[in-house]
Amino acid sequence: MKEINASEFEQIISSGENVLVDFYSTECPPCEALAPKLEGLEKLFGEEIKFVKIFRQGNRELAESLGIKSSPTLLFYQGGEEVCARLNGGIKRSEIIRELKHIIGKEKVNSISSAVEPTVTQVDVAILGAGPGGLTAGLYLCQAKINTVLVDIALPGGNVSTTHMVSNYPGFIDPQPGYMLSHYMSEQTKRCGTTYKVAVDVTHVDLDKKEITIDGLETIKAKRIIIATGTSPNKLHIPGEMEYKGQGISYCATCDAKYFVDKEVVVIGGGNSAIEEADFISKFASKITIVHQFDKLQANKMAQEKAFANPKIKFLFEHEPRAFRKEGDKMLVDVEDLKTKETKTLTTDGVFVFIGLKPNLELFKDKLKLDQWGYIVTDEDKKTSIDGVYAVGDVTSKKYRQITTAIADGTIAAIAITKEIG
Repeated sequence: MKEINASEFEQIISSGENVLVDFYSTECPPCEALAPKLEGLEKLFGEEIKFVKIFRQGNRELAESLGIKSSPTLLFYQGGEEVCARLNGGIKRSEIIRELKHIIGKEKVNSISSAVEPTVTQVDVAILGAGPGGLTAGLYLCQAKINTVLVDIALPGGNVSTTHMVSNYPGFIDPQPGYMLSHYMSEQTKRCGTTYKVAVDVTHVDLDKKEITIDGLETIKAKRIIIATGTSPNKLHIPGEMEYKGQGISYCATCDAKYFVDKEVVVIGGGNSAIEEADFISKFASKITIVHQFDKLQANKMAQEKAFANPKIKFLFEHEPRAFRKEGDKMLVDVEDLKTKETKTLTTDGVFVFIGLKPNLELFKDKLKLDQWGYIVTDEDKKTSIDGVYAVGDVTSKKYRQITTAIADGTIAAIAITKEIG
């Protein structure tokens, strides 16, 4: 894709051509996951629409003038005017295709897409999810000379890649940036020989047949499947949340904190993620207000002590957000006092939501035995209720969800599979 800057932007969109613009950032896992999807789509549709990208950090004034507050953000132009819906965050290939149909026509998009021949890939083991558990399983399996493929809708690393610092991973004296720890794990598994199919859309999964279809184009057939799909941030499900997602509301401090230099933000939550990420955000923002529903924090003591000692961080206990609104460049957060039931409005530049996680099981949750909280039940070898299907990491039913416990799960599943088919 051609890279442009702010001075070229107006000329390109006013050319009359169809244009897709990708505003991306560095150290942004969703941006890195999106890049290969756009490159693949450019090869297919490049004659119908111009694909360009802009480095958001280097063109901050333009991004702010367009109201772009999250990376990545895709904008679509036709005849010099912005059209279609803006896409941001973890953007799927299918979502881009949907918007392309509005611009160049459904029939043309379908015609071009239909020319791509579907393929079938045979492997011994398919790992669905490339977080620490999946990467570790891939490492052990490839060392055992078992043909293995790792499939993920993003880049390898899982939630670790969007964690600011990891201070309790064995082997490192100093705290490690999450994206670097993910990089080390990924490179080790890749160099061992595991095949990667990342930054893809998983369009269908048949656990009984051991088949995974990606991007609607390639079907992977395996003898065994390991589910390592991890978790995703919970949503508040209140008015304005989806409307302003990526336009003032973020779920990733690593991705977006850098855009709030000397600005005020609100952080929703009181657990480890909320408090640790608030500390990271304080490196940029001038003031942080943490809104928490309980009268005390649930984060670990070390994180709490650090937050309470941070002069930039203030606390609003026993309050819950009820709605998000926007007024000019400001976000308005309506919060309810849970004791008095009175509602007041906080005015801020941005909102970060960290209220826990949910297991990523949308494609097959009805097929597996789950616990009462919706996590996959496994035995001591990490086998699920379906023969030949294993599950590891945060997606499983367990007492503690840590990087180290996910790695242990991946080790166990890989060794068990190796003894079966090695």
